[in-house]
Amino acid sequence: MKKSKFNFLLSLLALGIFSYLLWVQSNYEISVDFNSKIPEGYNSLGIDVSHHQGIIDWNKLLDSTIVKPKINFVYIKVTEGNDHLDSQWEYNRKSLLELGVNHGAYHFFQSKKLPVPQAEHFLSHWKPSENELPPVLDVEIEGFDDEDLRHKVKRWITIVEKQSGMRPIIYTSLHFYQKKFKGHFPNHKFWIASYSRNPRIERDPAILHWQFTEGATLPYHRTLVDLNVSKLNFRD
Repeated sequence: MKKSKFNFLLSLLALGIFSYLLWVQSNYEISVDFNSKIPEGYNSLGIDVSHHQGIIDWNKLLDSTIVKPKINFVYIKVTEGNDHLDSQWEYNRKSLLELGVNHGAYHFFQSKKLPVPQAEHFLSHWKPSENELPPVLDVEIEGFDDEDLRHKVKRWITIVEKQSGMRPIIYTSLHFYQKKFKGHFPNHKFWIASYSRNPRIERDPAILHWQFTEGATLPYHRTLVDLNVSKLNFRD
Protein backbone atom coordinates (compact mmCIF):
# COMPACT_ATOMS: atom_id res chain seq x y z
CA MET A 1 0.00 0.00 0.00
CA LYS A 2 2.77 2.40 0.98
CA LYS A 3 4.74 1.41 -2.11
CA SER A 4 1.72 2.09 -4.34
CA LYS A 5 1.26 5.50 -2.75
CA PHE A 6 4.95 6.28 -3.25
CA ASN A 7 4.78 5.24 -6.90
CA PHE A 8 1.67 7.39 -7.38
CA LEU A 9 3.38 10.44 -5.89
CA LEU A 10 6.46 9.78 -7.99
CA SER A 11 4.30 9.63 -11.11
CA LEU A 12 2.65 12.94 -10.19
CA LEU A 13 6.06 14.53 -9.69
CA ALA A 14 7.29 13.25 -13.04
CA LEU A 15 4.13 14.51 -14.73
CA GLY A 16 4.58 17.91 -13.12
CA ILE A 17 8.19 18.18 -14.28
CA PHE A 18 7.25 17.08 -17.80
CA SER A 19 4.39 19.60 -17.95
CA TYR A 20 6.68 22.40 -16.77
CA LEU A 21 9.34 21.55 -19.33
CA LEU A 22 6.68 21.39 -22.04
CA TRP A 23 5.34 24.79 -20.96
CA VAL A 24 8.83 26.33 -20.98
CA GLN A 25 9.56 24.87 -24.41
CA SER A 26 6.25 26.11 -25.84
CA ASN A 27 6.90 29.66 -24.63
CA TYR A 28 10.31 29.97 -26.27
CA GLU A 29 11.49 30.04 -29.85
CA ILE A 30 14.80 28.32 -30.51
CA SER A 31 17.13 30.49 -32.58
CA VAL A 32 19.98 28.61 -34.20
CA ASP A 33 21.60 31.82 -35.44
CA PHE A 34 21.75 33.36 -31.96
CA ASN A 35 22.19 30.00 -30.22
CA SER A 36 19.52 31.06 -27.74
CA LYS A 37 15.95 30.49 -26.58
CA ILE A 38 13.88 33.59 -27.33
CA PRO A 39 10.74 34.26 -25.26
CA GLU A 40 7.57 34.36 -27.33
CA GLY A 41 4.61 36.68 -26.94
CA TYR A 42 6.54 39.95 -27.28
CA ASN A 43 6.34 42.47 -30.10
CA SER A 44 10.02 43.01 -30.94
CA LEU A 45 13.50 41.54 -30.63
CA GLY A 46 16.52 43.76 -30.03
CA ILE A 47 20.22 43.76 -29.21
CA ASP A 48 22.49 46.18 -27.38
CA VAL A 49 26.14 46.52 -28.31
CA SER A 50 29.38 48.30 -27.47
CA HIS A 51 33.07 47.95 -28.31
CA HIS A 52 32.92 44.48 -26.73
CA GLN A 53 31.27 43.18 -29.91
CA GLY A 54 33.98 44.63 -32.13
CA ILE A 55 33.27 45.78 -35.69
CA ILE A 56 29.82 44.50 -36.63
CA ASP A 57 28.76 43.77 -40.20
CA TRP A 58 25.37 45.45 -39.83
CA ASN A 59 24.27 44.75 -43.40
CA LYS A 60 24.57 41.03 -42.81
CA LEU A 61 23.32 41.01 -39.22
CA LEU A 62 20.15 42.95 -40.05
CA ASP A 63 19.35 40.97 -43.20
CA SER A 64 16.33 38.83 -42.25
CA THR A 65 17.06 36.42 -45.11
CA ILE A 66 20.38 35.58 -43.45
CA VAL A 67 19.76 35.94 -39.70
CA LYS A 68 16.58 34.71 -38.00
CA PRO A 69 14.63 35.91 -36.17
CA LYS A 70 14.95 39.46 -37.42
CA ILE A 71 16.40 42.14 -35.15
CA ASN A 72 13.86 44.96 -34.81
CA PHE A 73 15.76 47.46 -32.67
CA VAL A 74 19.29 48.20 -31.48
CA TYR A 75 20.83 50.13 -28.60
CA ILE A 76 24.45 51.24 -28.83
CA LYS A 77 26.78 52.48 -26.13
CA VAL A 78 27.96 56.07 -26.39
CA THR A 79 29.67 57.02 -23.16
CA GLU A 80 30.61 55.93 -19.65
CA GLY A 81 31.30 58.07 -16.62
CA ASN A 82 32.73 61.56 -17.17
CA ASP A 83 35.20 61.00 -19.97
CA HIS A 84 34.96 57.61 -21.69
CA LEU A 85 33.71 57.43 -25.28
CA ASP A 86 32.96 53.99 -26.68
CA SER A 87 35.36 53.23 -29.50
CA GLN A 88 32.62 51.76 -31.75
CA TRP A 89 29.99 54.46 -31.14
CA GLU A 90 30.61 56.52 -34.27
CA TYR A 91 30.88 53.48 -36.56
CA ASN A 92 27.75 51.85 -35.12
CA ARG A 93 25.80 55.10 -35.24
CA LYS A 94 26.73 55.86 -38.85
CA SER A 95 25.90 52.31 -39.96
CA LEU A 96 22.48 52.23 -38.31
CA LEU A 97 21.55 55.68 -39.60
CA GLU A 98 22.42 54.61 -43.14
CA LEU A 99 20.29 51.49 -42.79
CA GLY A 100 17.36 53.37 -41.24
CA VAL A 101 17.15 51.02 -38.27
CA ASN A 102 15.20 51.82 -35.11
CA HIS A 103 17.98 52.46 -32.64
CA GLY A 104 18.93 54.38 -29.53
CA ALA A 105 21.94 55.31 -27.43
CA TYR A 106 22.93 54.56 -23.86
CA HIS A 107 25.26 55.88 -21.19
CA PHE A 108 26.87 53.59 -18.61
CA PHE A 109 26.41 55.34 -15.27
CA GLN A 110 29.25 55.55 -12.76
CA SER A 111 27.09 55.73 -9.65
CA LYS A 112 29.68 57.20 -7.29
CA LYS A 113 30.56 60.05 -9.63
CA LEU A 114 28.65 63.30 -10.05
CA PRO A 115 25.70 63.06 -12.47
CA VAL A 116 25.94 66.48 -14.13
CA PRO A 117 29.36 65.95 -15.79
CA GLN A 118 28.17 62.52 -16.93
CA ALA A 119 25.03 63.97 -18.51
CA GLU A 120 27.06 66.71 -20.20
CA HIS A 121 29.56 64.15 -21.48
CA PHE A 122 26.77 62.04 -22.98
CA LEU A 123 25.08 65.05 -24.58
CA SER A 124 28.34 66.25 -26.08
CA HIS A 125 28.49 63.09 -28.21
CA TRP A 126 24.81 62.26 -28.79
CA LYS A 127 22.04 64.20 -30.49
CA PRO A 128 18.61 62.77 -31.44
CA SER A 129 18.24 61.85 -35.09
CA GLU A 130 15.88 60.02 -37.43
CA ASN A 131 14.49 56.70 -36.14
CA GLU A 132 15.80 57.61 -32.69
CA LEU A 133 14.61 55.64 -29.67
CA PRO A 134 14.64 57.26 -26.21
CA PRO A 135 18.11 57.51 -24.64
CA VAL A 136 18.92 55.01 -21.91
CA LEU A 137 20.77 55.35 -18.62
CA ASP A 138 22.48 52.06 -17.75
CA VAL A 139 22.54 51.71 -13.94
CA GLU A 140 24.35 48.62 -12.68
CA ILE A 141 26.63 49.91 -9.90
CA GLU A 142 25.72 50.58 -6.26
CA GLY A 143 25.76 54.19 -5.09
CA PHE A 144 26.93 55.34 -1.67
CA ASP A 145 23.39 54.43 -0.58
CA ASP A 146 20.03 53.98 -2.30
CA GLU A 147 18.89 57.56 -1.75
CA ASP A 148 22.16 58.88 -3.19
CA LEU A 149 21.77 56.61 -6.21
CA ARG A 150 18.19 57.69 -6.89
CA HIS A 151 19.11 61.37 -6.54
CA LYS A 152 21.94 61.06 -9.06
CA VAL A 153 19.83 59.09 -11.53
CA LYS A 154 17.05 61.69 -11.34
CA ARG A 155 19.56 64.47 -11.93
CA TRP A 156 21.01 62.79 -15.03
CA ILE A 157 17.68 61.96 -16.64
CA THR A 158 16.31 65.44 -15.91
CA ILE A 159 19.24 67.12 -17.67
CA VAL A 160 19.15 64.80 -20.67
CA GLU A 161 15.39 65.14 -21.10
CA LYS A 162 15.57 68.93 -20.89
CA GLN A 163 18.33 69.15 -23.49
CA SER A 164 17.05 66.51 -25.91
CA GLY A 165 13.28 66.66 -25.51
CA MET A 166 13.27 62.88 -25.07
CA ARG A 167 12.49 61.17 -21.77
CA PRO A 168 15.22 58.63 -20.93
CA ILE A 169 14.57 55.00 -20.06
CA ILE A 170 16.36 53.46 -17.07
CA TYR A 171 18.15 50.14 -17.65
CA THR A 172 18.88 48.12 -14.54
CA SER A 173 18.76 44.63 -13.04
CA LEU A 174 15.54 43.12 -11.72
CA HIS A 175 17.05 43.26 -8.22
CA PHE A 176 17.89 46.98 -8.46
CA TYR A 177 14.47 47.71 -9.90
CA GLN A 178 12.60 45.95 -7.12
CA LYS A 179 14.78 47.14 -4.24
CA LYS A 180 15.88 50.64 -5.29
CA PHE A 181 13.80 52.13 -8.10
CA LYS A 182 10.27 50.75 -8.23
CA GLY A 183 7.77 53.40 -7.21
CA HIS A 184 10.36 56.19 -7.14
CA PHE A 185 10.21 57.08 -10.85
CA PRO A 186 6.47 57.12 -11.67
CA ASN A 187 6.96 59.04 -14.92
CA HIS A 188 9.74 56.92 -16.36
CA LYS A 189 9.94 53.55 -18.07
CA PHE A 190 12.39 50.75 -17.33
CA TRP A 191 14.39 48.16 -19.20
CA ILE A 192 15.05 45.16 -16.97
CA ALA A 193 17.86 42.60 -17.10
CA SER A 194 16.91 39.20 -15.71
CA TYR A 195 18.62 36.03 -16.89
CA SER A 196 17.52 33.39 -14.38
CA ARG A 197 13.78 34.02 -14.34
CA ASN A 198 11.01 35.71 -16.29
CA PRO A 199 10.24 39.10 -14.70
CA ARG A 200 6.70 39.05 -16.18
CA ILE A 201 7.06 42.50 -17.67
CA GLU A 202 3.58 42.29 -19.16
CA ARG A 203 2.21 42.73 -15.63
CA ASP A 204 4.15 45.92 -14.90
CA PRO A 205 3.31 48.96 -17.04
CA ALA A 206 6.57 50.64 -15.99
CA ILE A 207 8.71 48.03 -17.78
CA LEU A 208 9.11 48.19 -21.57
CA HIS A 209 12.03 45.90 -22.40
CA TRP A 210 13.43 42.66 -20.95
CA GLN A 211 17.06 41.67 -21.46
CA PHE A 212 16.77 37.92 -21.09
CA THR A 213 20.32 36.81 -21.87
CA GLU A 214 23.84 38.15 -22.05
CA GLY A 215 25.19 34.99 -23.63
CA ALA A 216 23.67 34.80 -27.11
CA THR A 217 26.03 34.24 -30.01
CA LEU A 218 26.33 37.19 -32.36
CA PRO A 219 25.85 35.65 -35.83
CA TYR A 220 28.94 35.76 -38.07
CA HIS A 221 31.03 37.15 -35.21
CA ARG A 222 33.13 35.57 -32.48
CA THR A 223 31.56 37.46 -29.61
CA LEU A 224 28.53 37.19 -27.35
CA VAL A 225 25.66 39.65 -27.33
CA ASP A 226 22.73 40.66 -25.12
CA LEU A 227 19.26 39.88 -26.44
CA ASN A 228 16.10 41.76 -25.51
CA VAL A 229 12.38 41.51 -26.10
CA SER A 230 10.02 44.47 -25.96
CA LYS A 231 6.36 45.27 -25.45
CA LEU A 232 6.75 47.93 -28.14
CA ASN A 233 6.33 47.10 -31.80
CA PHE A 234 9.39 48.00 -33.87
CA ARG A 235 8.63 45.57 -36.67
CA ASP A 236 8.59 46.86 -40.24
